[in-house]
Amino acid sequence: MSISHSLHVIAEDVQFYRDHGYFVYQYPLFPAEKFQRLQSFFAGLLADLPAGKRPEAMDVPHFAHPELFEWLLADEVLDFVEAFIGPDIVLWSSHFISKPPGDGKRVPWHEDSAYWNERLSEHEVLTVWLAIDDSTRENGCMRVVADSHRHGFSDYVEVDHNTHVFGREIVAEQVDQSRVVDLELREGQCHIHHSKMIHGSNPNTSAKRRCGYTMRYMPATVKVRSTGPHAAHAVYLARGRDRAGNEYGEPWVPFAPGIR
Repeated sequence: MSISHSLHVIAEDVQFYRDHGYFVYQYPLFPAEKFQRLQSFFAGLLADLPAGKRPEAMDVPHFAHPELFEWLLADEVLDFVEAFIGPDIVLWSSHFISKPPGDGKRVPWHEDSAYWNERLSEHEVLTVWLAIDDSTRENGCMRVVADSHRHGFSDYVEVDHNTHVFGREIVAEQVDQSRVVDLELREGQCHIHHSKMIHGSNPNTSAKRRCGYTMRYMPATVKVRSTGPHAAHAVYLARGRDRAGNEYGEPWVPFAPGIR
């Protein structure tokens, strides 16, 4: 591994993530020019969003826009991820979650593992949440329930999809409000969370947009159970060697279900 000289991760940071299920990285993840190009690329995607599609719903944009692999497979992010999960890395997914000013939807309390469920042999996905904009309490920054990543499959109830990004939420009695931490970031910074972590965010009623780009990675020892010639999802070997016998997509090539 060739570690970037600008990486600021120490052993205590890795242990904090393992103990508490999240970690806030208070340094720029990418050099300024490279990050600004990502901001500009996102601005173009947002401008081209079809009428009626919410900006919170820009899921797996790298399938249609493989230009995003410039950032998803960049040494800056892979060096960072390697410090936490090791040298054999699979790109699982990505998602722009943009809350417009004034009416940005609330993200209900959830665990990513509950949504992915049987698609993975084990839920060891690390999400890098990169702040495209400043992310604050006022505009609906992400919130986590510290130390909640040891279970990953809580009970859920339905919520109003018109006001929430998802249509279900963890039952209130299983969310320990005394352990909630607001993860505020400046643009260009990031935080990470474990796939079994309880997390969510408040609505954006402020005058400022809040956008994050989630880049999701996992060790190559995780078996993906939804690949194949007719799969609806592609994963990519980002670094190192395959350890689980997975089938991988081709970076830089647009992906559509059933097309490799």
